[in-house]
Amino acid sequence: MDLLGFRPTDLGAVALVGLIVLMVLRGQLVTRRQFDDMRADKDAQIAAERDEKITWREAHRVSEEARREAQDQAGEMLEMSRTAGYFFNALPQPRHREVTADAGMDQQAAPPPT
Repeated sequence: MDLLGFRPTDLGAVALVGLIVLMVLRGQLVTRRQFDDMRADKDAQIAAERDEKITWREAHRVSEEARREAQDQAGEMLEMSRTAGYFFNALPQPRHREVTADAGMDQQAAPPPT
């Protein structure tokens, strides 16, 4: 097997150790500690994303609940306003009467209603 244009077994153990050191320095080979650190960082990132997802889901649930409640209240208010409109339309309308002068009444004309 050729690696980088030569076979490591041709150069011996020193070349193999040098190749490993070179791979570590170039970042192609990481130590166990670095790998564990990267894994812990990634696990923390995943946990933070999961928590954020849960937070947004809860916020959406609360928002939808509030929207439904507001919509129900608006429907109730609309029905109440319709009922009030029917009530006021059903009330007898005031009629304007002609004022006649009697002996016991003041003879001056009353001001028109406003």
